[in-house]
Amino acid sequence: MKYYSIGEFAKLIGKTEQTLRNWDKNGTLKPHHVVESGYRYYSQEQLNHFFGFKNNNAEQKRRVIGYCRVSSNKQKDDLERQIENVKTYMIAKAYSFDIISDIGSGINYNKKGLNQLVELITTSQVEKIVILYKDRLLRFGFELIENLCNQFNTTIEIIDNTEKTEEQELVEDLIQIVTAFSCRLQCKRANKAKKMIKELLEDEKGDLY
Repeated sequence: MKYYSIGEFAKLIGKTEQTLRNWDKNGTLKPHHVVESGYRYYSQEQLNHFFGFKNNNAEQKRRVIGYCRVSSNKQKDDLERQIENVKTYMIAKAYSFDIISDIGSGINYNKKGLNQLVELITTSQVEKIVILYKDRLLRFGFELIENLCNQFNTTIEIIDNTEKTEEQELVEDLIQIVTAFSCRLQCKRANKAKKMIKELLEDEKGDLY
């Protein structure tokens, strides 16, 4: 059984530590146990209850999620192939699973599917996430999601650990980074950033021919 300090538990449920102290005093929510030093600790079971899970079925509700992503609509065929590869792998593993897919940049942290996945993780509904390649989850910041998964006893299973990146997709992600920063710049610095983007696009076109 996993236990959380009052600060950790408050953050997970979106409340303040003072609210939890008040709940303890009025009997709304008592901590699982209090150590000799006076620190309150809350259990995973209590977290599950807070989000509406039944006590005896909390673990049974944990799912295996296959997550698939491509950067743009023009890669829809690649997305379908990716989904089929992930499905085939999980069927061979005899997993009972669901698929969540996204079309969006690997540096975009606000994708619908990714948000759905994070919500499922933080409500202790996910046992395992299966992805084809590491960068399918996020291009940058994979460790953030990995750390979040560790907090909720969720594992990440990568089918192919070899370094594999689509050059065009990587260029698009880099262009988005440069564009975002260039919007914050002024005058000559902004023009330099735009010139850099133009050069990246020209280099990309040259590599395709």
